[in-house]
Amino acid sequence: MKPSQKRGRKHKRQDASSAENAAGEVKDASLNESPLPLSPEPASASDTNPSPSRRNRGRGKKRRLNNQSEPTGGIGQRSSLPQNGECSNGLIVSGAMTSESIPAAPSWETVVKVVPSMDAVVKVFCVHTEPNFSLPWQRKRQYSSGSSGFIIGGRRVLTNAHSVEHHTQVKLKKRGSDTKYLATVLAIGTECDIALLTVNDDEFWEGVSPVEFGDLPALQDAVTVVGYPIGGDTISVTSGVVSRMEILSYVHGSTELLGLQIDAAINSGNSGGPAFNDKGRCVGIAFQSLKHEDAENIGYVIPTPVIGHFIQDYEKHNKYTGFPVIGIEWQKMENPDLRKKMGMESHQKGVRIRRIEPTAPESQVLKPSDIILSFDGVNIANDGTVPFRHGERIGFSYLISQKYTGDSALVKILRNKEILEFNIKLAIHKKLIPGHIGGKPPSYFIVAGFVFTTVSVPYLRSEYGKEYEFDAPVKLLDKHLHAMAQSVDEQLVVVSQVLVSDINIGYEEIVNTQVLAFNGKPVKNLKCLAEMVENCDDEYMEFSLDYDQIVVLQTKTAKEATLDILTTHCIPSAMSDDLKN
Repeated sequence: MKPSQKRGRKHKRQDASSAENAAGEVKDASLNESPLPLSPEPASASDTNPSPSRRNRGRGKKRRLNNQSEPTGGIGQRSSLPQNGECSNGLIVSGAMTSESIPAAPSWETVVKVVPSMDAVVKVFCVHTEPNFSLPWQRKRQYSSGSSGFIIGGRRVLTNAHSVEHHTQVKLKKRGSDTKYLATVLAIGTECDIALLTVNDDEFWEGVSPVEFGDLPALQDAVTVVGYPIGGDTISVTSGVVSRMEILSYVHGSTELLGLQIDAAINSGNSGGPAFNDKGRCVGIAFQSLKHEDAENIGYVIPTPVIGHFIQDYEKHNKYTGFPVIGIEWQKMENPDLRKKMGMESHQKGVRIRRIEPTAPESQVLKPSDIILSFDGVNIANDGTVPFRHGERIGFSYLISQKYTGDSALVKILRNKEILEFNIKLAIHKKLIPGHIGGKPPSYFIVAGFVFTTVSVPYLRSEYGKEYEFDAPVKLLDKHLHAMAQSVDEQLVVVSQVLVSDINIGYEEIVNTQVLAFNGKPVKNLKCLAEMVENCDDEYMEFSLDYDQIVVLQTKTAKEATLDILTTHCIPSAMSDDLKN
């Protein structure tokens, strides 16, 4: 993110005898034709030793300005103390300056301006131990991270899900405190990138008022993001305005939910920090930013409707159940010829169903080429949007995300020029390649050095980096973007790598290739494959792979070689624990 253009700051005036100024009010100190510069700059030779022609210029004005207090401690910043030969009121005196002529420094309690909502912002310290997808029988080296969070009602703390993902220990520290308190993770909402924490120590909750939530802001409303980003250890405040509001892609959860775009800087460590409106109420949680060479100061905030859904979901089910979706792919109906061919009247609007997930409950009532006219009484436009607020429209998936798992919705469709209505039950979307693994360790199965595992978005990201959508094999990407699971337990099984041994000579270069069948039987999931291999009594084992490859191994020698390979690579078991049950 490119830095924004710097703006000159005026000198700040602070009267030590004024309680208001000492409490943090800043007034303009550029009096009339002040020769002082408008922005603090490093001291130059001309500033410290002015020439004779400049030394007497504006002397009276300088004497009056010397009584104004300026911030100290910065490079090139002028001292607010009177110089030798002057007193605090600007009059010339003779002799050395006495201690009585130096104004007393204001007390710390007077200088600090207390903002209760800011005191509820905490720093989150987390130790992560991520799974190792390349070596799924072990975990990666642990590492530490720092992020932000804030206290809400019910002795709870909100932060981002990615801030505490794969946590082994979480600690919280309040503003101005030197104590870190152990925290417990109550729920992690991967799709919405929100996590809920609590602290058992009663001392942590003393003297702090929980943050109150505000309404969804409008465009151009001012927002202030508070947190602990990189660049320092103390609390940081950045300000901006709401510049856009739409359905956003949540990178961590690989989902699309309502989001706010703001022009305030959001950096590493800001994650989980609250965004306040001008009334001091929380209107969102900072969670990601746009890093692009053509973009500047674009940050994203999780808005209060998504936060409220997460909290109410947890309170309703005593756990996080997720955001329901409709398992369909749809097409816009903006072309007039297409609408006429589908039997739509001129006043009718909607979207056409292209495909339906076989595992979705709505697959029992909806059919391809149905036109969805409305959802829960809200009419859907030909471009798939619905009215949102005055002068705004938003994708109709927003209406679905407001529901909870297990809720019903009334859907009106047009089928063969006939209008039908169905009550459908909303559920979680089952993907062939899931967007996350829910904090569980990856599954694996090993035979004769062949490491079989399942594909997920974290797996692709681990194997091919953040740009996995460009670097991963085309066949896997096609399954990721377009394939639909035919059953709830279907998985995409691949040979992730081959641990080289004499038994697998010639197969060493097989990497991340899908397994289609074993001895002529389709491979439905990893557990199915493990059971077929374990129970195989045939002389040979034949694995049918993608790209028309086959792997043939003698059953007896392959199973005997497996134990030696496990010992060589210090692998405790030939399969993960979830496959043993």
